[in-house]
Amino acid sequence: MSVKHREGYEESNIYRIRHSAAHIMAQAVMEMFPNAKIAIGPPVEDGFYYDFDLPRSLTPEDLEVIEKRMREVISENHSFEKKVISSEEARRIYSDQPYKLELIEGLEQGNLDEYGEPLQEKPEISIYQHDKFVDLCRGPHVESTSQVNPDAIKLLSVAGAYWRGDESKPMLQRIYGTAWETADELQEYIWKLDEARRRDHRRLGRELDLFSVSEETGAGLILWHPKGGMVRKLAEDFAREEHEKGGYDFVYSPHIGKANLWKTSGHLDWYQENMYSPLDIEGQEYYLKPMNCPFHVQIYKSRMRSYRDLPLRYAEWGTVYRYERSGVLHGLLRVRGFTQDDAHLFCRPDQMPAEIDRVLEFSLNILRAFGFENFQAYLSTRNPDKAAGTPEQWQAPTEALRQALERAEVPYQIDEGEATFYGPKIDIKVKDALGREWQLSTIQFDFNLPERFNLTYIGEDGQEHQPYMIHRALMGSMERFLGCLIEHFAGAFPVWLAPVQVTVIPIADRHLAYAQQVKDKLSVVGLRIEVDDRGERMNAKIRDAQNQKIPYMLVVGDREVEQETVSVRLRTGENLGGISLGDFLSRADDEVKRRV
Repeated sequence: MSVKHREGYEESNIYRIRHSAAHIMAQAVMEMFPNAKIAIGPPVEDGFYYDFDLPRSLTPEDLEVIEKRMREVISENHSFEKKVISSEEARRIYSDQPYKLELIEGLEQGNLDEYGEPLQEKPEISIYQHDKFVDLCRGPHVESTSQVNPDAIKLLSVAGAYWRGDESKPMLQRIYGTAWETADELQEYIWKLDEARRRDHRRLGRELDLFSVSEETGAGLILWHPKGGMVRKLAEDFAREEHEKGGYDFVYSPHIGKANLWKTSGHLDWYQENMYSPLDIEGQEYYLKPMNCPFHVQIYKSRMRSYRDLPLRYAEWGTVYRYERSGVLHGLLRVRGFTQDDAHLFCRPDQMPAEIDRVLEFSLNILRAFGFENFQAYLSTRNPDKAAGTPEQWQAPTEALRQALERAEVPYQIDEGEATFYGPKIDIKVKDALGREWQLSTIQFDFNLPERFNLTYIGEDGQEHQPYMIHRALMGSMERFLGCLIEHFAGAFPVWLAPVQVTVIPIADRHLAYAQQVKDKLSVVGLRIEVDDRGERMNAKIRDAQNQKIPYMLVVGDREVEQETVSVRLRTGENLGGISLGDFLSRADDEVKRRV
């Protein structure tokens, strides 16, 4: 957790509880392994962790022993005592602890705190002691161990973690734990963790046959299977239709561009660490595109523009490639090649506020169509160490974005210094069914590229003027968006998005012909439907369809054949009984149109 995000949280009681629980856990580990080397143990969102250099790998049984000892320490009611010490004393205390000595050096120099985070000013060096355990720490903590509820703590897992996140440094063992004020809060959190595992898009991707990653293809490169491809196509088709209604023009651009393009755009100066090595083509360097914007700029530049032409709205589902370390790749959420629902808006200065309002409203409406209603916006401002342009150039667009959020009545907070190099931006996060935040839409102002590429339009006065440019992606990465949807719906997509909407289940082989007739009639009106003609029992077919999250199962037997009806079951297990094919079609058609 960064210094910025510790602010506020650090003052809360739950932060003190979790910070204290981390120390109590470290005491238990050091008692189990007296020669262990300890690193850092901060509170994080929803819990805490501590990193250790241990003589052997920890097991689940070890965690049970450590957790039991933690409860004993809590019951002993030890006070947490703070003491400010000199760097010399700190070095004496931790003379056999190399990771602590490295942290002390950072404190001495005044550039890093005890977690290895950057500091604005030189700190004091302090320790906290409870019982016989002493840790380099600035606090805060609860007053005594008894203020940590023994029924509201749990150790969760062990993972590998490089010291200071550097692959060239030692691999440590990180113990994750959680702590809450009450046992009920802990149980709710454990339920959410279990539910998150059940909804994990990587597991559901395999079980529902949506996508895969092949070692032969390469890590971080997604292969969409027919069912996953259908969900993605349906999402993209809907969004494309809305874009056309919204006055966007669709464009297409190549996957590579000459080095000079990326030099002019500033990417080679500001973003090269996220780009792949160049390709040599006939003695010239080309790069895989990390972004689509320079290509859209070239389309704008292809002819002279008039003030009457603006605004121009170019949209593209463009696949881009960005370097990610293998250790951070994560299913659909962190990949190396992904497709953005990208767009770039070129407008006159007087049109800019209205365009930002328009794109913000458009973004929210698209997200609502997929079932998201709870939004939180983050306005990222200039990073003085990594920003093109002057502070004065950033002021007007930053204020325009802020005012758009105010007008739209979207709750937001300021992320100081978090903007990318070319302009301030709005990130819109949604909350899923478990209350987790997902960053999806981005709206970013850019005064940089129009200047770098010398973009102009002829104004009403007959003179050349520079247009404003707005970058935006509404669903963001299609890979990440689909990962979010899979977890939000737990794979049970609404009827309009389900890759298979209906499965017809004949009870016996003699019902196959009628089942095929039902399929033919429903397919004509656009429903995605299959017949389960396997030689399995009916109940097994129903169970398999429910496991595949298919919204409707139409069971047909002698009665249905005779009455020309279908017996409708839902993936929830509900049995609607026999209804006419026309009534079923009306129900399904209504759900598709309402996107539920």
